[in-house]
Amino acid sequence: MSAASHFADRLGEAVCRRGNPVLVGLDPRWDCLPLSFRQRHGTPSHMEIAAAYRAFCEGVIDVVAPLVPCVKPQAAFFEDSGPEGMRALAYVIAYARQRGLLVILDGKRNDIGSTAAAYASAYLGADSPWGADALTVSPYLGDDSLSPFVSVAQERGAGVFVLVKTSNPGGGLFQDLDVGGLTLYRRVAAFVEQLAGSTLGTCGYGAVGAVAGATYPAQLSELRAAMPHTWFLVPGVGAQGATARDVAGAFDPAGLGAVVNSSRGIIFAHSRKEFKDRFSDRDWQRAVEAATHQLIEELRGETPAGRLHAAS
Repeated sequence: MSAASHFADRLGEAVCRRGNPVLVGLDPRWDCLPLSFRQRHGTPSHMEIAAAYRAFCEGVIDVVAPLVPCVKPQAAFFEDSGPEGMRALAYVIAYARQRGLLVILDGKRNDIGSTAAAYASAYLGADSPWGADALTVSPYLGDDSLSPFVSVAQERGAGVFVLVKTSNPGGGLFQDLDVGGLTLYRRVAAFVEQLAGSTLGTCGYGAVGAVAGATYPAQLSELRAAMPHTWFLVPGVGAQGATARDVAGAFDPAGLGAVVNSSRGIIFAHSRKEFKDRFSDRDWQRAVEAATHQLIEELRGETPAGRLHAAS
């Protein structure tokens, strides 16, 4: 595998090219869509919802493709519309790739043995059926459940983001348990860092990354120190309450090492208080653009990611 095809290198190149680490989450929800998508229907069918989700997400992609390095479709919202929803997801992934975006599919998959291998084969890489550049996975079935994902990722120039310290309030129920003097999330972090170190690209980061939530900024800084070779996917900014300042600890001194996700705060910006008076419902794409620029500037002002812009 050439250096150019290594996922961590491709992610780093995309972040540097755009001069920011914003990851736009594609989490379509019927009740949150602009009125122009909903007004034609009373009680829409699953097929109609899936078609609206595809059109909406492709409209978001049209806006953000020139601005950010990557997007993150959330599989659950498409799965909720059944087979037509999954077909829409496939179209959205393909469209994002056509527009030059890296695609991290948020599926949180995992299992053991041949089942894990099937998940990995299905989702990872440009030539896979789903065509995702990376996939989120759960670590709690152990090392043998992660190895198929790592192997396929290495073969196909793809990436894996392992849940380490999640952004939800209840995550600490298990993740913060003391396990021989270290929290469970630190035990998982140590193993993920080991996997990252064994899959290094020329950029110094591995093909195996970590999901580490912005809602726990102290732990985020702690994990960056403990995981110097691991790309972070950082959820929690915006609707979950975290700010740009909270994610500063996720970055290395050069402003690399993390992509910061915002979903609802960007894609449904037309309903946010600060944008309602500026943009009508039919101007929802302009609201998406404004919210994306806002997060980019906040990250440049509050985190080492500002050095990316200075260097670009």
